[in-house]
Formats: sequence, structure tokens, C-alpha cells
Amino acid sequence: MAKMTKAQREWRPGMPKKRRSTKVMFASTVLLLEAFVAFFGTLAVFGLRRGEVAPGIILGVGIALSVALVLACAVLSRPWGIAVGWGLQLVLILTGFAEPTMFIVGILFAICWWYGIRAGMRIDREVAQRDREQAEWDAAHSDEAGPQTP
Repeated sequence: MAKMTKAQREWRPGMPKKRRSTKVMFASTVLLLEAFVAFFGTLAVFGLRRGEVAPGIILGVGIALSVALVLACAVLSRPWGIAVGWGLQLVLILTGFAEPTMFIVGILFAICWWYGIRAGMRIDREVAQRDREQAEWDAAHSDEAGPQTP
């Protein structure tokens, strides 16, 4: 049998499920898409510039960037996770020195990152407000609910 997580061990009947952050979901999506772009960009630079730069350096740096983008998804819920994401946005833009088209791609992804963070924060605030209002309504109307009959 698989080992239970902390959340599974602490769960009790009637406990509400903790909501996932929309900001984290949007940011993770952008980072994963960037990881694919970084990987395929690495292959493009490998094909175009392997005579100018050692192939091991091209592949090593490109794959390391792709892995870093994927691993950054795991820390987005931490206070410093978004800063890591911004740093990776800058790195992706700077890959334009290896392939000039990546300047445009990096800037477009940075705009997507900014919008995902901004929209995710707004949605998270609205959901929290809706949950507070629902809890207040439930507390105010709990005495109106009669006995439940099947």
C-alpha cells in the first residue's frame, strides 16, 4: 500500500478541501511551456551553431535551463518562488544572444508570465472573498436548515 501524505493523514470527515492557487497553476503552465520552448530552442541552436560552440556546452546549458524551468514549478507556492520565475524569464530572454529569435520569444513569455501572475492573484482574491461570503451566509442560515430526511 502506498504511503499516505501528511494531508491524507490529517484529513477528517467534514473538512473542506484546500483550494489550489490559480496563480500557481497559471505560473506552472507558463514555465512548462517555456521548458518545451527552451528544449526545442536548444536543438535549433545545436543544429545552427555546433561548429562555433562545443555541442556539449550547447546541450548542457539548454537542457539545464529546461530542467530548471520544470523544477521551478515545485517552488512557486513558496514566497520566493515567483522571484525564481522572474529570474528564469530573464535567463530565457538572454538566450537571445545564442539565437536572436529568442529575444522575441523570451519577451512574449515574460508578458505571459506577468499576465498569468496578475490574473491568478486577482482570481485567488475573488475566490477567497466568495468563500468568506459563503461561510458568512452558511453561518447566518444554519438554523434554517431543518432535519435532513433521505
